[in-house]
Amino acid sequence: MRHTHVVFLAAGFLASSAISLAAPAPQTPSAQTPAAEDVTATLRRQSQELLDAITNGTPAVWDRYLDAGAVVTAEDGSVNDKAKMVGDIHPLPAGVSGELAIVEFAAKLHGDVAVANYVADEHETYHGHALHCQYRMTDTWVKSADGWRLIASQVLALRTDPPAMTLSPQRLDDYVGKYSLAPDLVYEIRRKGDALERQRSGRDAEPLLVEAPDVLFAPGKPRYRMVFRRNAGGRVTGFAERREAWDLDWLRVP
Repeated sequence: MRHTHVVFLAAGFLASSAISLAAPAPQTPSAQTPAAEDVTATLRRQSQELLDAITNGTPAVWDRYLDAGAVVTAEDGSVNDKAKMVGDIHPLPAGVSGELAIVEFAAKLHGDVAVANYVADEHETYHGHALHCQYRMTDTWVKSADGWRLIASQVLALRTDPPAMTLSPQRLDDYVGKYSLAPDLVYEIRRKGDALERQRSGRDAEPLLVEAPDVLFAPGKPRYRMVFRRNAGGRVTGFAERREAWDLDWLRVP
């Protein structure tokens, strides 16, 4: 959706096929209710139409399915109304192509309201370069005289670990030591062969990888970075534990 350009990549958010559906919880152990299955199929189809409309640059689809009072929260945190969403639908620029598959689609009914949730799996070619991103979508639909209409949508980018690089054991030794944030909060970084691990007070040890010189991360925690700081002589004096734009400053223990 083009609500980060549109919602997702600077190149746009593309769509093509769906992989799986999950209907609301069954009313009996033996079978799902037909009504619930129909609603799930309808919402999945309409969601795919909205995504296809971005690829094709057809704002009329968004105009049809968005409720007049719809609120769409984009990946970048911006909040868009119907007029903004419809107005942002344009054909993709030259040099951009790709596809997006809806996976893990599920819908839960609450009377005339349904909440749909799915992962949008994007594969894009951006001026000859391949990109892959995923987004968690949560959409709220209401049943109207004209059918199901989208009244709210929120997009979350699913983060992944960055590529890791290799440093020599001698370079890794620069980071080995203890670092303190408070008297009761200490990180110890150790080298084991050609790899690093870290352990915080009261927690289990975990591997530590290198994204770039003096920038380290723990696998599975892509929101965080350890940005190491050095003095004029080149010795590591501490690190900033960075989450997005916020830092916690850990100082090396002598």
